[in-house]
Amino acid sequence: HSVIRPINLIVVSLLSSLLLHGSPLSHLLQDPGSGHLYLGGVDNLYQLTSDLELISHVRTGPYLDSPDCLPPIIPQDCPSATPTHNHNKLLLMEVGQGAEPGNLIICGSLYQGICEKRSLSNISQLIYQTSNPVDTQYVAANDPRVSTVAVVITTENRQEGGGILRLMLVGRGYTSKGPGDIPPITTRRLFPVVPPRRAFSQEEELGKLVVGSYSEYNNHFVKVVPHGDYVYFLFSRRDMWHKKEYRTYASRLCISDRSFYSYVEVPLLCQGGYNLAQGAWLGNHSGKPALFVVMAAGQASTPVATSRSALCVYGMAQLDAMLRRAQELCYTEGGRGSSGHEEAYIEYAVSSKCLKLPKYTCGGEHTPNPIASAVPLQATPTFTSTTQLTAVTTATEAGHTISFLGDREGYLHKVLVHSDWSGDLYGSVLVDRGSPVSADLLLDESQRHIYVLTNSRLSKVPVSSCERQTDCQSCLTVRDPYCGWCVLEGRCSRKHQCQRHVQPNHWLWSFEPTNQCVTVQSLQPANQSKDEQTQVTLSVAQLPALTEVESLSCVFGIMTSSLCDSLLTDHMILPVSLMFGHVIITRGNMTFYDCGAVSRLNQSSQCLACVSSVWRCNWCPLDQLCTHNHTCPNQHIILNQRVRPAVCLTVCLSDSPGPSSCPQVFTLQSSALVPMGLSTSVVLRGRNLDVLSHCTSLVCSREIIFLARPTLMMAQSVLIQLPKISPANVCFLFYPVLLYDCSAGQSDCSQCRAVPEEYGCVWCPGGPSPSCVFNQSCSSTPADTCPPPQIRQVLPVSGPLEGGVLVTIIGSNLGMRYQDVVGGVTVAGVQCLAQPEGYQISTRVVCELQPSGKQREGPVLVTVGTTPPGRSTQIFTYQDPQLLDLVPDKGPVSGGTRLTIRGRQLLTGQPSDLSAFLGPQPCYIVEEVTDTQLVCQTGSSNQTGGVTVRILFGKAERTVPSVTFHYLNDPIITDATPAESFYAGGRVIMVTGRNLDVVQQPIISVWVEPLEIQRVKRKRRLALLTAKQCRSTALNLPVCLSVSKGKRFTYYPNPVLFPLNQEGPYRFKPGGVIAVEGQDLTRAMSRQEVMARLGDQECEVKTLDNTHLYCEPPEIQPKSVDDSNELPSLKVTQVVMGNLQVDLGLVQYDSNSLLSPVPLAAQIGLGAGAAVIILSVLVVILMYRRKSKQALRDYKKVLLQLETLEINVGDQCRKEFTDLMTEMMDLSSDVGGPGLPLLDYRTYAERVFFPGQQTALLARQLDLPESRRQTVEQGLQQLNNLLNNRLFLTRFIHTLEAQQGFSQRDRGYVASLLTMALHDKLEYFTEVMKSLLQDLVQQYVAKNPKLMLRRTETVVEKMLTNWMSICLYSFLKVAGEPLYMLYRAIKYQVDKGPVDAVTGKAKRTLNDSHLLREDIDYCTLMVLVKNGVEVQPCPVKVLDTDTITQVKDKILDQVYRGAPFSQRPAADSLDLEWRSGQAGHLTLSDDDVTAVVQGRWKQINTLQHYKVPDGATVALIPRSQSSGGVGVNQVFQTGEKTPMLEGEEEEGLRLWHLVKSSEDPEIPKHRKSSMRERERAKAIPEIYLTRLLSMKGTLQKFVDDVFVAILSTKRPPPIAVRFFFDFLDDMAEKHGIDDPETVHIWKTNSLPLRFWVNILKNPQFVLDVQVTDSIDAVLSVIAQTFIDSCTTSEHKVGRDSPVNKLLYAREIPRYKQLVERYYSDIHSAASGCYQEMNSTLTELSGMNSLVALHELYKYINKYYDQIIMSLEEDSSGQKMQLAYRLQQVAALVENKVTDL
Repeated sequence: HSVIRPINLIVVSLLSSLLLHGSPLSHLLQDPGSGHLYLGGVDNLYQLTSDLELISHVRTGPYLDSPDCLPPIIPQDCPSATPTHNHNKLLLMEVGQGAEPGNLIICGSLYQGICEKRSLSNISQLIYQTSNPVDTQYVAANDPRVSTVAVVITTENRQEGGGILRLMLVGRGYTSKGPGDIPPITTRRLFPVVPPRRAFSQEEELGKLVVGSYSEYNNHFVKVVPHGDYVYFLFSRRDMWHKKEYRTYASRLCISDRSFYSYVEVPLLCQGGYNLAQGAWLGNHSGKPALFVVMAAGQASTPVATSRSALCVYGMAQLDAMLRRAQELCYTEGGRGSSGHEEAYIEYAVSSKCLKLPKYTCGGEHTPNPIASAVPLQATPTFTSTTQLTAVTTATEAGHTISFLGDREGYLHKVLVHSDWSGDLYGSVLVDRGSPVSADLLLDESQRHIYVLTNSRLSKVPVSSCERQTDCQSCLTVRDPYCGWCVLEGRCSRKHQCQRHVQPNHWLWSFEPTNQCVTVQSLQPANQSKDEQTQVTLSVAQLPALTEVESLSCVFGIMTSSLCDSLLTDHMILPVSLMFGHVIITRGNMTFYDCGAVSRLNQSSQCLACVSSVWRCNWCPLDQLCTHNHTCPNQHIILNQRVRPAVCLTVCLSDSPGPSSCPQVFTLQSSALVPMGLSTSVVLRGRNLDVLSHCTSLVCSREIIFLARPTLMMAQSVLIQLPKISPANVCFLFYPVLLYDCSAGQSDCSQCRAVPEEYGCVWCPGGPSPSCVFNQSCSSTPADTCPPPQIRQVLPVSGPLEGGVLVTIIGSNLGMRYQDVVGGVTVAGVQCLAQPEGYQISTRVVCELQPSGKQREGPVLVTVGTTPPGRSTQIFTYQDPQLLDLVPDKGPVSGGTRLTIRGRQLLTGQPSDLSAFLGPQPCYIVEEVTDTQLVCQTGSSNQTGGVTVRILFGKAERTVPSVTFHYLNDPIITDATPAESFYAGGRVIMVTGRNLDVVQQPIISVWVEPLEIQRVKRKRRLALLTAKQCRSTALNLPVCLSVSKGKRFTYYPNPVLFPLNQEGPYRFKPGGVIAVEGQDLTRAMSRQEVMARLGDQECEVKTLDNTHLYCEPPEIQPKSVDDSNELPSLKVTQVVMGNLQVDLGLVQYDSNSLLSPVPLAAQIGLGAGAAVIILSVLVVILMYRRKSKQALRDYKKVLLQLETLEINVGDQCRKEFTDLMTEMMDLSSDVGGPGLPLLDYRTYAERVFFPGQQTALLARQLDLPESRRQTVEQGLQQLNNLLNNRLFLTRFIHTLEAQQGFSQRDRGYVASLLTMALHDKLEYFTEVMKSLLQDLVQQYVAKNPKLMLRRTETVVEKMLTNWMSICLYSFLKVAGEPLYMLYRAIKYQVDKGPVDAVTGKAKRTLNDSHLLREDIDYCTLMVLVKNGVEVQPCPVKVLDTDTITQVKDKILDQVYRGAPFSQRPAADSLDLEWRSGQAGHLTLSDDDVTAVVQGRWKQINTLQHYKVPDGATVALIPRSQSSGGVGVNQVFQTGEKTPMLEGEEEEGLRLWHLVKSSEDPEIPKHRKSSMRERERAKAIPEIYLTRLLSMKGTLQKFVDDVFVAILSTKRPPPIAVRFFFDFLDDMAEKHGIDDPETVHIWKTNSLPLRFWVNILKNPQFVLDVQVTDSIDAVLSVIAQTFIDSCTTSEHKVGRDSPVNKLLYAREIPRYKQLVERYYSDIHSAASGCYQEMNSTLTELSGMNSLVALHELYKYINKYYDQIIMSLEEDSSGQKMQLAYRLQQVAALVENKVTDL
């Protein structure tokens, strides 16, 4: 076997991987048909392509669960339930049969391990799931640590009439929680599933592994594999039969065995103490099936695996033989082997034993089972590791078995398994460092890649890297069993990819150590002159054989025509390639040399280079030729030093070959310095010069080989030319000399005299101009001294008193060396120290200015030696610069502030000497410095605070006296509003934040990003105004602009305003408003930003919505501002913007003054005569006609107006409805199941029977001393018996109702108490109620039968209400869903707009009295709510105008979305905390010290007040004792319609939120004209009616759904309704009432008005919800509509009708038809069977209460004498001794002394 030894670790760069959620990922599966991959992890399922691209992703958790509870999980029944992660336990593929598609089987750890089926093509498509599983459907282990394995098998369906039976065999470990009776191995049904059978169920006939003790036989399953006719399970557990140690077992079961009679198991032994299986794979070894198992050594006697592990391989033939032997021994030999030892036994504590059967069938019905072998199957480790191995899979390549092993550290190891079971590790790949490899290792279909699953990553790793090896050597070095070198194809490939792999030497296997590449062993000749032709011989090892028609070719390098002519060196090494076609089989190298190049590359010593060369080159001195030949054209030759002496004897010119025979010059006898312009002799000395004697003459010439800059010297060479008879052949000898010119670059005396003496250069003053020449060339006497210095320029001409700046002096004759000027420079009479760094001979002196002590000025003097000093013409000044002040004196720490420093004499020294500093930080000078001003830009600072401003003039420092510059914190922008503009731009953007005044020149940059391109196209800069406002810029394309905090700024198309009138001027009647229609008016514009002008006056804008603008013009027609027209024109502009202006046309006022007055004489004449008669007649006729048609006309007119209005708001309704439906989609999935918060019956009954009661009566206990409890309870029981007497009960009720003090409230209370007391006898209760109702009918028939049941004025009417409520509770489960949807829809719509917390008025409502008529500016914010341990914050939509309590309610609505209202925390118990950054926490409340107080009004705090931005993070935290701010409590008592204000009168202040309640917003006080009031009263409802209609249109579907649910006859109506309607029909018939309207009214009063209206107005009676005042107002309108729909009178509306009735004027006729059809369908249906009703009532009975009896007794006690008297007066009562029995009750309950 093999152990891990140091090898080359391969980190494969070619692997592709995908990071996924759901760590740890546990299962991987591939569909062989599509190649799709399926992954299961914690709470996540993935579907990927074979290239790791995501197809689908499904979340499977976390969900509410507990291993102690059985599903479905109901929180009330399972207190231990918590949100639990769902670990994937099984991931299997169920292959379809024929056309039937296959399924993906997924089982998780939630809900006791139930399974589901999903589509293979898209896992998000659910095919099967059970919401209410039975205990036989629990499949997987509910504990993430307990293993589960399974396999799908198909067998013949014998029991169910043929066909196939698809089953799932499941092996799972023991779990301590949940059902403890699930066997280790079970069979589950998959197909067919015909009721009552269920999918995944464990049925009796399907078989299981019977176990005596589940906890003792806790099998840890590792793998299950089908093979042949068997299924094999691999698991580890404690050996209960032998040593109690943990061992690994393999068990086998026949696929066709439904009863598990064939079950047999055998221990697997992996030598070396490896006893715990970790992973397994059924593969092939040497062509035979084998089980590859990775085993780990256990820690002592525990099931804990250590890091020491191994791979063991078990042949399936040997395993089957062991299992068969165990069976045979147990069947025939009693389990004993030939030695007499027990070798087979019965396991799992089953009462069976091994037998000696004469005849048996393997796995027969009566054979002993389950059988276990005591003898293990042994194996020697193939491979061992010190890191725990976790996974294994195998592949076969070219007959070799390769095993891939994953380990805990994220490595994939590759092991070659030899035929003798030993292993060879040849590579390791790091896949995912530190993350264990999952047991599911998969090879892809092509066997070229392996999928490796780790905790959070899926990687696709190539099985080999053959194709990456480009040459034979690297291919053989990689030592990979997959790889080999295909010689004739020239590539590294797998064996089957090489065509001639069967022939020797054609495919060289990489893993065979003896294999070597095809190589050139020798090549003759190894080097060759390029001018010679020769034959090359190659000797090659391991050359593959070719066919007769095939041949090899040789290629030398890359042969081109110019290759050898362009040699840059004297030789070139060319590869010699042996090729088969285009494939290079092997290569060798050959050197080609060029003797001509040898001499060309060494011009100065050609002979030496030629004969010293490593190549065989010879020199022809007379021909000046280097050649490979051994002969020269002119006979003489000097041979190469490597030439053999034998050759030399025949051709040598000198004694010996080599460099010593070359002619050469080796020295000069004269000086090498040669001045130019003078004839000079040069004497050369050399050797072998006699060779040149054949040359006829010897001439000296020069050749410049190097030219320096214009200076003294030029490097030259002397060239000796030896012309011969043939002028073409020239002999060359080289020796270098130096030519120089004294005048080059020496322009003055000092420079000339500074030249070194050996050159002989002197300053010659004679001649027309003095110059520097060679001493022999000077005709006059050379100068001994130089002229005085001359100064041409001084820089700078000023400096500070402290000195320290460098002064540069430029001139001539300023010394021959630096030492000449040391101490010789003065500036304005002050010594200046010369600096060696800047000195240049004769032309420049740099000196450092010394302090002067005072201001002075003077020339610069330079003295050199004894000559007179040189004096500058410029005057140098010592100055004292002063700094006076700076502006500004503050700036941000990020820098960028431009500081202006004013002063005097700031131009001191050079600009480069000037530098500015703020403390230690530099301030960068940005403008040209003047004498009085310096501007610099501040750099960044790492801290805030004041710093000194310093200016440095060289080393002199000046500061601004008594002024410091202050670094302040950078500005912080918290918001920029508004966040949108029209294309026209010009909108004012208010930027708010902190420290905005710190920035010197604020600039807002707008990055314009067109939506369709999403790339920055242009950049606009917008100046910010002083109040930190800016104007948006005009644009002509749709864009989004990013402002603070990632908030988007959006440009919208300009709004469209339609002209007032297409033809002619718009006629306006004074006192009204002008309505302008348009589109998208409020998209980027508010009412305050719009100004309308009519002529020269303002038209006051009253309302602006998306499609309308209403403005109120002045009472008198304004003048036109346009000279061309008399009529004024209406122009709409945007205030402040000015960029958007629309002319809407001319307006003409209607005026009575236009009629010409009738002349007075005519009036008198007409009036006296005919007018009286005519007018009288006309009035009579007109009044008659108007009276007859007025109602119809008004009705049609109102309907038409309503229809027009509804059409106008239709678009808005549709948009709102779409938003609402999107919101309700999430809700719909919750409702209907456990998501509908229906109250339990007890709570429902309490709320209906006792509305408005604070304490729950049913929950109360009798408040009695223990000494009397038993007596009182006995008395109450007797009272209960009395109540069951019909005579007593009717007498009792009639007596109470006859009493003056017995109020209407008392009647309802007593009726409800009786309902509770008789709840267990509802049949009797119904009979009493019918009897009392008959009495009631008798009373009303005599008076007015239509008024019966109209109100609840009697006990029996309340009893009827309670009876209906009891009987219809089950029906409410059906009708409750649309009611809940309606409630949620109302709540969602109301919350989208502002709601006044004090008055309860809302912008979005159906109730005009609760309509918030003011235009409140608000915007929607998205706050992120941190909720406990949730990582992702929950986004919640709120309004910036919401009070803090309203925000808390909205957050609680979102966070506890699916929870009933009673189960969520109260808003008062929590505080809202705004969180910003790490430490910023601010608790918000409705009232605190920051609340705004104006006079006697205090405003409740809102998010706007706290300036909470969009996207802010908030959290709800438990309220601390200290934070008890005033809040507005909106939880009202039933029946109360005004919010309760806490602390309204606190300190004499009145609270307000959006509007002040005492002021009437509808009619301003300054409007005194009665005409104006009337017009306004008409205009305003029409304006606001659009809001109501918008709300109505949005909610219409939900209202319809509720009405249809209540009044639908598609499902049978409740039996109680049929029963009671039949009773009313009988009563009408009995009393001769044949008016159908009367019966209709009775039915309406008894069911819709008595029950349904109550439920519609108070959904909290049925549902566990909170009904706020604003929701209640909407429900009231809907309830009123329901009432109107149930009446028989015709529904007509006019102008004076209430707005609520106008809203539903069009729908009520349709609803009326619903009601009438409902009544008629019930009437025509079969009569309610009395027995059916009684049985229904019997089912509902229950809830008897002593408390109700005790409360009833209080009324008996109050009217005791009257009741006793009434009972005694009745003869039947006397016979029954009812009065006496009541006295007994009184004696027991109250110790009342009676005359018994």
